[in-house]
Amino acid sequence: DQNNLSQIAIEKEATCVVIIPKGFEKMTLTKKYPEITTIVNTSNVLTANYASTAIQVCLGTLKAGVQIETLRKQGVPENLLMSQYEPFKTTFIKKYNRSTNYMYFLWPGVLATVLQQVLLLGLALSFASEFENGTFKDLIKRCPSILKLLMVKIVPYLMMSFGVWLIYWFFTFWFRLPFYENLLPLTFIAGIFVISVSFIGILVSIVVPSQLKATEILMVIATPSFILSGFTWPLSQMPQAVQAIANVIPLTHFLKAFRILIIENGTFSQTTKPIWNMIIIGLVCSIAAYTALYFKKKSVLKEA
Repeated sequence: DQNNLSQIAIEKEATCVVIIPKGFEKMTLTKKYPEITTIVNTSNVLTANYASTAIQVCLGTLKAGVQIETLRKQGVPENLLMSQYEPFKTTFIKKYNRSTNYMYFLWPGVLATVLQQVLLLGLALSFASEFENGTFKDLIKRCPSILKLLMVKIVPYLMMSFGVWLIYWFFTFWFRLPFYENLLPLTFIAGIFVISVSFIGILVSIVVPSQLKATEILMVIATPSFILSGFTWPLSQMPQAVQAIANVIPLTHFLKAFRILIIENGTFSQTTKPIWNMIIIGLVCSIAAYTALYFKKKSVLKEA
């Protein structure tokens, strides 16, 4: 069943699926020319190219070995072996990004990275600027609620992110990208992504009271995040330490959900793991930010 095969491939994060027909050996020996079908997941062009090349080499070697050995047993001269029949057929099918267009593959990931970087850099200054300018004391007098303080800093960026998301959506029409399905689920996931990124920025801004240092720290997080996300090069092939770092960056999980929903035409239920990962990151950072802001407020009021 093709639908089940697609679901399994998404769940297993398979780059290629090789389908060997039943009774392959028997059909090969009786010269019925069985066909091995390879489905290549080209949602990631880089890994698809590597995997398909490796499979072609493997199948080509197997084909040549079977062919030569069979003909040799039949007494065919060595110089004629390579010009005889092929024992089985091979078919390669590209799935999802069939044209291996880098516009479909790379562009959305870059846009999500830009959005994350803008949020982190903007929120890095949110509380750090208050501390540096000495206005934090006035701020807590006007707004004594810690929750409201956090919302005052985050909500404008949430509104801005929604506007940016609409611009990205219009870009798909401008560049004629076929990203029409699963947009509502993706928008919901994008909201979780923005919130989790915002709390990371807020947390660093509270903990590091210097605008310059907060910006530097968040730049260290934001700059390599696209490479570490696994969107281009598979995260499973990176060192464990790098994987651990990548898994605490929301972009890693958002791009995984984006690939499943938009490029691979998966279902919302298949994005449960990335969603929960972003929720956990957001919750941990929000609790840490709330706690840090509570102690900052307490310290300032005590000094007063």
